Amino acid sequence: MFRSLLWISRKTRLFCDAHQTAQSCRLKQHRSRRTLHIQSQHQTSTNESNLRWRKTTKDASWHSNGGERLKERVVLKSATGKAIATLSLAGATGAGSYFYNELEDMFNHAVMVSERSTRIVVAAAKCFDDYRIVLGKNFDTEEERQKALSECHKRCAERTYTVLEANAGIYIKMGQHLSALTYLLPREWTTTFIPFQDQCPVSSIESVRELFLNDMGVELEEIFSEFDPVPLGTASLAQVHKARLRETGEEVAVKIQHPALAEFIPLDLKLTNLVFSAIDRFFPEYPMMWLYHELDSSIFVELDFTKEAQYATETQAYFRDKKGRTALRIPTVKWAKPRILVMEFITGARPYDIKFLDAHNISRNEVSICLSHIFNTMIFTPGVRVHCDPHAGNLAIRPLSSRERGPWYNRGHNFEIILYDHGLYREVPLDLRRSYSKFWLSVIDSDEAGMRKYAKEFAGISDDQFPLFASAITGRDFQTAKSSIMTRRSKEETKKLALALQGGLMPNLIQLLSGVPPIVLLILKTNDLTRALDECLESTLGPERTFLIMANYCARTVYAEDCEKLRQTSIFNPKRIIGEFEAFWKYFKRQSKVKAFDITLWFVNILHIK
Repeated sequence: MFRSLLWISRKTRLFCDAHQTAQSCRLKQHRSRRTLHIQSQHQTSTNESNLRWRKTTKDASWHSNGGERLKERVVLKSATGKAIATLSLAGATGAGSYFYNELEDMFNHAVMVSERSTRIVVAAAKCFDDYRIVLGKNFDTEEERQKALSECHKRCAERTYTVLEANAGIYIKMGQHLSALTYLLPREWTTTFIPFQDQCPVSSIESVRELFLNDMGVELEEIFSEFDPVPLGTASLAQVHKARLRETGEEVAVKIQHPALAEFIPLDLKLTNLVFSAIDRFFPEYPMMWLYHELDSSIFVELDFTKEAQYATETQAYFRDKKGRTALRIPTVKWAKPRILVMEFITGARPYDIKFLDAHNISRNEVSICLSHIFNTMIFTPGVRVHCDPHAGNLAIRPLSSRERGPWYNRGHNFEIILYDHGLYREVPLDLRRSYSKFWLSVIDSDEAGMRKYAKEFAGISDDQFPLFASAITGRDFQTAKSSIMTRRSKEETKKLALALQGGLMPNLIQLLSGVPPIVLLILKTNDLTRALDECLESTLGPERTFLIMANYCARTVYAEDCEKLRQTSIFNPKRIIGEFEAFWKYFKRQSKVKAFDITLWFVNILHIK
């Protein structure tokens, strides 16, 4: 423990020293400029005073007989010199007070930097030592080992949760990432971090007001006639307040970045790099630097709310005429600044709130289907970006009235799925999308040779790695993944997977996933979301409907690729005509299965079967 603590402390001290040196240099430069300015003012004042005194003395020698007029001039000049000297002294005093405040601010900043760094160092060292003891200990039985390891996971997860919550900012964002890695991390870690999805530290209303004034140049009351000081929700990077626009009277949601983020993000990124470097150094079988690189590459994009406004507007425009299939609603953006975003106010219940869905007669099956359409559209459609943070905290279900659903002859769903937080999107490259589509079609068709071929194409997976990768991407046991993926996952299968991860597969899985492209990890995360929501919704359809929907999108992607290749030949070429017919027939068969399932679902809804 002392060796790891010494290494981490040395690295942390280097980061903190660099950070403090930069702060000190900035302060010294500022002090130098202010001192030169004050000295210049003082010298100018003294010169002017001496000049006036010499002029007065000269006038007195020329008019040696004196007189009241001369006395008035002497008194006036003397008063003017004293006033200038007094103003110079006041300026110097004010400058001293300014520097005192600057020094006080720098001291407070140094204390906060030290506290944040110390929390990370101490927690990391304790976790390393905890795992070192448990992993190096001999146990009488495997059950005792698994129990001790599970308790160690829980202790370290709770210790880490406390530190991430105290440091806030990007540490909350990291906690959200970790909570979503259910295919990668032990259950004790992911379940401990679940509160980070919608329970984050709150910035004070005073700091919010100060940020708004700095960024907008006006007080909150000049823009909003009402502004609720208690946020509706708080996330890792921002919090949302309900307000009313003064100009239009419209209710809006105001997303405001946490003011402290700008001050600490550079340091926090260095500390995050330090922790993951330490994990790589002391636990090389658990490479986690890929998570740091993902955070480092995305955090500054997420901090620019004008980019979020752009992504939200583009996604809203694409899905506008697809509401019948997706039921997707994206809040309309009113205006945006880098740290302030004003949107249409619209809210709903969490998708896993079964009681709410049943109380409003909302079909769980329909919700599940719409979610599948939303995220498959993002993954498989050219020119459409994928939402990079699709956890349950960024989704809500809103019931619709009869009037909102439209006329009886064209009535849509009786709910909307609201998608929040559009700060980061990624686009799936065309070649990867095509190989990924072929991989899933091979999975659905139980074609193991095809699965292996296309897993290597889109994720670089070797034959030795393939069984583990197939289980990770499908969330199923390998034998099930290559033979009967459409069946519902049993409790026994879930338990078997968990035991396999605890029994030694975890390091292999982390090693495997650390080498795949980041966009593949995002796709894995999206798959986990839809799979987890299906299970929470207790959909009666099982996984078959979800896989049929995915197969339809995959088939469309492959059909478009086939047509593109065939159209490079002459339109009169018999091979092209036959090829286009075969490609269409494959696509038609996939679509027919989905249509048949949809007809069955229609009857289920008519009979009011949940």
